[in-house]
Amino acid sequence: SDFSIATQTNGTLWSWGRSTYGQLGLSNTTSYSSPKQIGALTTWSKVTTGQLFALAVKTDGTIWSWGYNNYGQLGVGNTTNYSSPKQIGALTTWSTIDAGWAFALAVTTGGALYAWGENGNGQLGIGNFTDKSSPNQIGALTTWAITAGGRQHSLATTTGGALWSWGDNAYGQLGLNNTSGKLSPNQVGSNTTWLVVACGQYHTTAG
Repeated sequence: SDFSIATQTNGTLWSWGRSTYGQLGLSNTTSYSSPKQIGALTTWSKVTTGQLFALAVKTDGTIWSWGYNNYGQLGVGNTTNYSSPKQIGALTTWSTIDAGWAFALAVTTGGALYAWGENGNGQLGIGNFTDKSSPNQIGALTTWAITAGGRQHSLATTTGGALWSWGDNAYGQLGLNNTSGKLSPNQVGSNTTWLVVACGQYHTTAG
């Protein structure tokens, strides 16, 4: 939503665009029309953006967030907005991250899947509609690989190539041949050759 975040090959982190809630991570709410470096660190490896918030992983396996936090989507245990990166918990085993509209998904190096933030349609996959301001593990599987978050729905692949979905399904975006929402992961078909998945606001693509 009107802002961008990027990493360079040297591990630096940059942002530009709208910064109403500090989503640029520059310790202010000033908007910029050209890239500005976030801090001076050279250890950033991955970054993702949601609606007015961002998350990033460092090479040391820690995960950080900043920006709008009305549903707890920053994962830091509260609903306070932050204009500079804040570490989520103390784990140093985060591997992949993806942001939905106002929630986040992350996988550890051990293959465990976590979610936090808005949960009005069960998009966190934890069996209820309760928003969470810190990471909550989805089930007990440790074979998760790639995640994708949409407006209020989520998908993920496992290392075995299976595809799973949960959350809002008003438009059939879960790929389950119906329009019933799901509060926990449901396998999409029986194929085990899925490699990548991506979510739009109300649709999904995978290959």
